[in-house]
Amino acid sequence: MPEIDQTPRVQTPRALTVRSITTEEHGRFLAEHPLASFLQNPEWPRVKVDWRGESVGLFDGGTLRAAALVLFRRLPVPVPGLRNRSLAYVAEGPVFDRSAVPVEAVLPPLVEYLRSRGAFLVRVGLPGVERRWDGAVVRKALAAGGHRSVTDLEPVETDPEAEDLRRRLLAMGWRAPAESAAFEAGQPQFQARIPLQPELYGTERTGKDALDPAVEAALSRMDSTSRRQTRKSTRSELTVTEGTAADLPAWQALYEETARRDGFTGRPQAYFERMFAALNASPGTRCTLYLAHLGEQLLAAAIYVRQGSMGWYVYGASSSEERKRYAPRALQLRQIEDSLAAGCTWYDLGGMSPSLDPEYELAGLTRFKTTMGADVVRTHGEWDYRVNRVLATAFDLYMSRRG
Repeated sequence: MPEIDQTPRVQTPRALTVRSITTEEHGRFLAEHPLASFLQNPEWPRVKVDWRGESVGLFDGGTLRAAALVLFRRLPVPVPGLRNRSLAYVAEGPVFDRSAVPVEAVLPPLVEYLRSRGAFLVRVGLPGVERRWDGAVVRKALAAGGHRSVTDLEPVETDPEAEDLRRRLLAMGWRAPAESAAFEAGQPQFQARIPLQPELYGTERTGKDALDPAVEAALSRMDSTSRRQTRKSTRSELTVTEGTAADLPAWQALYEETARRDGFTGRPQAYFERMFAALNASPGTRCTLYLAHLGEQLLAAAIYVRQGSMGWYVYGASSSEERKRYAPRALQLRQIEDSLAAGCTWYDLGGMSPSLDPEYELAGLTRFKTTMGADVVRTHGEWDYRVNRVLATAFDLYMSRRG
């Protein structure tokens, strides 16, 4: 009887076909993926007017298996033969179920499609989290100053498949993101996120100042100062309301005041007008402008986005007046409350540096976000595929000189 070959075999992924999809097709697909970022929302190109957007679908027969919002940016050189060459950028995408579809079935045909669309470089930020660190531990390590990076600490959660995914991406010719303490171009690899599952850490509070138990659970993650200031904001004479498009000029004035005070370059009002209109035109997505007033005086404002089971604090602004009213804290609390009411499992506070040097220029941001109860997560980061090595190298040189 012949011996049976029991050597395990890797199944070759079935080839997916790629084509443009409509906004409606894309929106229906994202509705089935509640952790998908609003940066993959098919309406987002209406905001990023300096880019050309396209919704791309990957099909197994007639079934849509993966989708990507691709933003194209022309090569910034005035050479006639290169005018149609572009960077193809997929922020926090493509979106697909990696337990059902291997990454080898998605990325190669996507790259070939984007090559045919004139891409010289493809950049993707695959959704997912490699590791998560407890915010309280990060905060203490930052104060102590004895560690170089968050990655030196013991994580509370690790994706067991992350290293395998990394090896497979490298084997396909993708370039891994370089670890940096500064914010990279695109989306930062390290993010601050507050888990909103009360069963993980919940403590209930009773008494006249008690809030909803789920909100109390989120507050219990904050340090004592943030928790006290947040509670104090609820006992002041602040009024928190949801603004409309008509309130965007007031937002812009406060935002520009904040930019001057904190020394950053802000976005124009037109950008926020587009963002407000585009995301609120998308089924299942909300972009909300929150305003905190003391009488007629606007003390703080925030722009919040919710999609699926994620909520994001995207932009904030505050006045130098009446600081002890803690108006920004009141808005953070409102966003947490609304995230919980919508069934969100995470409230995202945005990017942060992995550096634990207390003197580093971004240390204050890490301190603030972890005192708010956020854990630190490391995403897979943004990976590059050089479709045209010469042009990609020239682009890297251009970006390094520009930075």
